Amino acid sequence: MPKLYDLEVSGNCFKVRLMCALLGVPLEVASVNFIAGDHKKSPVIDLNPFGELPVFVDGDVVLRDSQAILIYIARKWGGETWLPTDAASMARVAEWLFVTENAAKILAMMDKHLQSREWLALNWPTIADIAAMPYVALGHEGGVPLDPYPAVAAWVKRVKGLPGAITMPAL
Repeated sequence: MPKLYDLEVSGNCFKVRLMCALLGVPLEVASVNFIAGDHKKSPVIDLNPFGELPVFVDGDVVLRDSQAILIYIARKWGGETWLPTDAASMARVAEWLFVTENAAKILAMMDKHLQSREWLALNWPTIADIAAMPYVALGHEGGVPLDPYPAVAAWVKRVKGLPGAITMPAL
């Protein structure tokens, strides 16, 4: 069973938990006491010299970046749905996968994009949606509410409504 070194309130950790929940991947979650600095101590620092979370361990595979972890989970357990292997579809997913900032410029672009479609990259949910949703949905914490972006707000609800979806504090 894969293991996730986790911080419950981290959007990056939540992405991993959500993806596993959506795919029905059993996951051992090891909560890390961030305040106590446990992310800078063994075993986390041994697995991730950057001392950051999340850290995902599946047998001999150890991954430290949430986007890389999503790619791994999608390819290992998600088939073609969450990360297609044809070049054009994969590139469309990657375009959105790498959008991680939560700024008004990005939200305006996303809102326009989502006015004519339900999902970011393809006509179905992919890891691009999972990667982007937590920080977009938590924008209010950074003073960026979703009220001016109704298509984005509707998309967040769709992601949260996916079968098997989980939640986190502040969502």
